Amino acid sequence: MSETALDAAFFVRWMTAAAAVIDREAERLTELDSPIGDADHGTNMQRGFVAVAKMVETEPPATPGGVLAAAGRQLISSVGGASGPLYGTLLRRAGKTLGDAPQVSAQELRSALGAGVDAVAQLGGSAPGDKTMLDALVPGVAALATSFDAAAEAAEGGALATVPILARKGRASYLGERSIGHQDPGATSSALLFSALAEVAK
Repeated sequence: MSETALDAAFFVRWMTAAAAVIDREAERLTELDSPIGDADHGTNMQRGFVAVAKMVETEPPATPGGVLAAAGRQLISSVGGASGPLYGTLLRRAGKTLGDAPQVSAQELRSALGAGVDAVAQLGGSAPGDKTMLDALVPGVAALATSFDAAAEAAEGGALATVPILARKGRASYLGERSIGHQDPGATSSALLFSALAEVAK
């Protein structure tokens, strides 16, 4: 992967693009959530990222880490259910890991997101294969070593791979065998974050 320096403006564009793609896909996310969750994942994520997009537009933080940390705080305060704390933890920990640097490399972003994913796993007590957002996040972060496009493809593949999995964590786990055959909405929305990242990196 090229070591292009990524500044705060790049991260603002990423969060704005993420809000746009989640807005477009909100109905599908809620449809995925209906059989195995509370049927509110799309609306919750939409509300949270609308707030994030508004925040980065009106009060853009000055550093990459600042953008992610502020986005994480916004998600925690505006998203209901488990998604707010999980996504908020992902972005806040990644932002904290990046620190106050005015520019970061793609490799530093990958390491920071890896720290965020570890924090999500700890918070949720989950691992890849449990049919959660980690099934998209883990391969997505790993593939960032190659390119942003590779990360988007790997995360999307991870989300699709949740269909035959028996859910072991989260609301879907209450359904037991009936969770099999459904794509995990959290993994799907996580993949959208990587698709937005690939979009703004072009």
